[in-house]
Amino acid sequence: MSLLSRRTVNATLLAATILASQFGTSAALAAEMAPDAKTLTDAYVYLLGRALVVRQEVGDLKEKGVQFNTIKYNPLGSADFVNPNFDVAYLEAWLAVDDNSAVILEVPEIKDRYYTAQILDEWGEVIANINERTMPTKPFGKFALVSPGSKVKLPKNVMPIILHSDKAKMLGRIELKGDPEGAAKLQHAFKVSVIGKPKIAKPPALAPFENRSLIGVDLFDNADGLLASALDVAPNAAELQAKVHAVANYVSSGKEARTAVADQLKTIVPTFQKNVLATTAPYKNHWLCGAFGGNYSTKFEQRTAANYAGIWANNPAEAIYFPASRDSNENLLDGSKNYVIHFPADALPDKVVDAYWSVILVSVPDYRVIPNDLRRYNFNSYSDLKKEVDGSLKIAIGPKPVAGIPDTNWLPSADGKPFSLTFRTYVPKDIVKTCDWTPAPVTEIK
Repeated sequence: MSLLSRRTVNATLLAATILASQFGTSAALAAEMAPDAKTLTDAYVYLLGRALVVRQEVGDLKEKGVQFNTIKYNPLGSADFVNPNFDVAYLEAWLAVDDNSAVILEVPEIKDRYYTAQILDEWGEVIANINERTMPTKPFGKFALVSPGSKVKLPKNVMPIILHSDKAKMLGRIELKGDPEGAAKLQHAFKVSVIGKPKIAKPPALAPFENRSLIGVDLFDNADGLLASALDVAPNAAELQAKVHAVANYVSSGKEARTAVADQLKTIVPTFQKNVLATTAPYKNHWLCGAFGGNYSTKFEQRTAANYAGIWANNPAEAIYFPASRDSNENLLDGSKNYVIHFPADALPDKVVDAYWSVILVSVPDYRVIPNDLRRYNFNSYSDLKKEVDGSLKIAIGPKPVAGIPDTNWLPSADGKPFSLTFRTYVPKDIVKTCDWTPAPVTEIK
């Protein structure tokens, strides 16, 4: 029996004994009330996925000037959010409707550069992408975002998009493509207006928490409110929500039960944090392969991992993400060490995308960029990277430039601090979607 299993059994038996004495129930009945390790782990990871989106909503709306149904046009190069994207002009908005209102989103015509208007629900699932690939019959123009029970009569030539609940997040991305001024002009051509006056519900109550010190047993204090606040379209939502209710009922049954669950979470939570970029998707070449797909079906662990490490992931047709937290020897990435990512000439990232690629270095566990004098946080298809004589490409990582690799190819890390990498492929070819191509491993240079 593993250490985690022994701890779980001991905690369960202790809670059962206490409940039996406190409520006059049999030890067997009290033990039956206590969740086993898998039930508790599944319930926690599942509900955390929703809590992370609520945390994002609350945090976003605290920013000056940010409000529902208003676009925030992020300055080019802005890094003040989780796992930022420096390859695009970025805009975002929290949208809210009710049955008697609608949000009109106007998307400009964009040619010869990657773009998308991504609409997500309150669990982090992609509802729609508006672009020439996914909507070739209407890649731009006016779109009405409406509630599932909408009674709004829409203007002509406005395409309705039915949301999963009364709130959604919109993210717009326009590829810079060496022309930031043109991208910024297109960015500001996205517009939002509202039909009617929607009643906007407050986010469900949630204790504040950070990635470094994740929420514990408090997560279950408003489990009903979190679940009722937004529809989950996952096929296994009902069975997972049953687990959440079972744990929440047990936690609320008494102080001792709450303590028992809190003690078990002291093992479950760090395990989730440690493995979030290593076990939540297929693992190949020391990268998570095809992870965080925007539409997750039954893979709730992937969805929660995506919301934790870089919220608002897109679906595989638009982008496939390769996160890495370990080197080729399976050691955690360490900002004190020097590494190289060496792409062979016949496996360069430019050859496996129809749009572009990028790689970004962020701190762990907050997944934000690490300040450096060069303000260099990522590389992409348009970076001035020098190839080797044989046509291969080396990207160096370390606290200082790495000997033997051009300084132009150096991605700075922070001495003594852990980090992770996210390699993004935009409009990936099939070889990427099947994981027959992955980034080269991150190899330590001794």
